[in-house]
Amino acid sequence: MTTDFFKNKKVTVFGLGLHGGGAGTVKFLANQGAKIIVTDIKTKEQLSDSLEKLKGLKNIEYILGQHRQEDFTKVDMVIKTPAAPWNNKHIKLALENNVPVEVDSSLFFKLCKNPIIGITGTKGKTTTAAVIYEILKLAGKNPVKVGIGQVSVLDRLEKLKKDSVAVFELSSWRLSALGKIKKSPFIAVLSNIFPDHLNYYQSMESYIKDKKNIFLYQDSRDWLVTNEDDDNLRSIAKEARSQVIKYSKSPIKNGHSVFTEDEIVYLNDGVDVKKIISLENLKIRGRHNVGNIMAAVGAAYVYGVEIPKIKEAVKNFKGIAHRLEFIKEIGGIKFYNDTAATIPEAAISALNSFTQPIILIAGGTDKNLDFSRLSKAIIGKVKGLVLLKGSATEELTREIKKSLPEEKKDEEFKIADSIDKAVEIAYHFAEVGDIILLSPGAASFGLFLNEFDRGNKFKEAVRNLAK
Repeated sequence: MTTDFFKNKKVTVFGLGLHGGGAGTVKFLANQGAKIIVTDIKTKEQLSDSLEKLKGLKNIEYILGQHRQEDFTKVDMVIKTPAAPWNNKHIKLALENNVPVEVDSSLFFKLCKNPIIGITGTKGKTTTAAVIYEILKLAGKNPVKVGIGQVSVLDRLEKLKKDSVAVFELSSWRLSALGKIKKSPFIAVLSNIFPDHLNYYQSMESYIKDKKNIFLYQDSRDWLVTNEDDDNLRSIAKEARSQVIKYSKSPIKNGHSVFTEDEIVYLNDGVDVKKIISLENLKIRGRHNVGNIMAAVGAAYVYGVEIPKIKEAVKNFKGIAHRLEFIKEIGGIKFYNDTAATIPEAAISALNSFTQPIILIAGGTDKNLDFSRLSKAIIGKVKGLVLLKGSATEELTREIKKSLPEEKKDEEFKIADSIDKAVEIAYHFAEVGDIILLSPGAASFGLFLNEFDRGNKFKEAVRNLAK
């Protein structure tokens, strides 16, 4: 396929959304001369931010607040939002009428002529991808971010130069599309697998099946960077036909690997073991981020980056927004934004990143996940708890009550129906030296547009406190 395919073609973009991917798809199609139908169940008002990005583009018809049958049967292609399941009735209707259905990721892989480094994992993929990008940038490898955080996908094709490398963060949904076209990236990074999106997937097995597409169609010239400490990955990595570089918090002395020993990250190039960085010199907070750093080191090394450049970039990496992001200190109380912690395991990692007393703001919308471990971590580590209203909060409070001593089971939880109220309650309760941490362990829908909206509103509420 080439970009010429889209000229004068009638293409339905199914789901504009608010994360940026839909807008990126529309921009790409407009630049290729396609006739575009954008359809989304959300209203014009709800999609105002995304629509603003598309102002001035031609040949676009917007069908908002509804979906029409003809937009799936009388077009040349449907490009679906990654989050829409393949058994969605509109997708099935298109396929039954022999209309091809793609995702931005599958089209990117079909159209991209440059090498692609793909990164996935239940948590940490955005940070890992960002570190890889920074290493490659410092090394002069001309990297282009694709799908990282809220970065779009298809319009990034125009950013690629002849010597560029695409650094592509791949969700399980985007990987499902790669499974259909049987393509995997040249370098695949698979960092971890925890239960997630079980409101979307019928089982963990189906979730893992999509994740495996990151390496399943590689060959012997390709590379898989994988976490040796993850039980799921140790098992499924045996299916890889590519070369493998493992990383671990324990020494791996045989073969290509990245590991920690005595609080130092080392790279084993198969011949020599070379020091990369002491953990005390990392600027990024959290033990869980050591794994993300090691994964990035492995990917950069197999791409051909020289070790001095890897060392320099890793040492200077300060983290990214919405992931244990330090916001402000007010009256001796520090505020951290970890809104991207949308599963219980991520919130537990955040709690373990601090030794100071923590006032935790958590809760939100449930994805059919298990909150038992998070409830125990909260009881063991948290000085104060403020919960955001939602179905996950209901489940979390039930789990916490199970673990409380009998005399405390009737205590009332502080539940807020806005982030402003949650911050106000937490600040009132906090003392000098405390940490106020937003790390929800749950999805954001209900009170917020998405987790980034939740994080931005948290930062705004903190700034308002300081006024």
